[in-house]
Amino acid sequence: MDGAIHEHAGLVVTVDDVVLMPGLDAPADKPFAFVYFISIRNESDVAVVIRGRKWVILEHDGSTTVVEGDGVVGRNPRIDPGGCFSYNSYHVVAGSARASGAFFGETADGQRLFARIPEFRMRLN
Repeated sequence: MDGAIHEHAGLVVTVDDVVLMPGLDAPADKPFAFVYFISIRNESDVAVVIRGRKWVILEHDGSTTVVEGDGVVGRNPRIDPGGCFSYNSYHVVAGSARASGAFFGETADGQRLFARIPEFRMRLN
């Protein structure tokens, strides 16, 4: 193993839905909460464990927020070949915004990999 992180063509990430949820708690400077629904499908022939994620959120005013962390919603899901892991979470923003990012994982033999999260928009109107 060379220790590098490689894009994994067999992990396919889809953004299934994005919904404005005005009832969720949000700070005064970022009052708009958008719930997003994500699916990670493993179309490869090896199991993958998701170890972390990174989000890049571009706000309407041009400011950028980067969110990184371990796991996905407090878990390290193992996705077997042909399997899928779906979840939902949310971002809080000051106005309309765009989000994209990546999931980071590894195979049983220690190969480190990533899969891109396609960009999605959070629109107020």
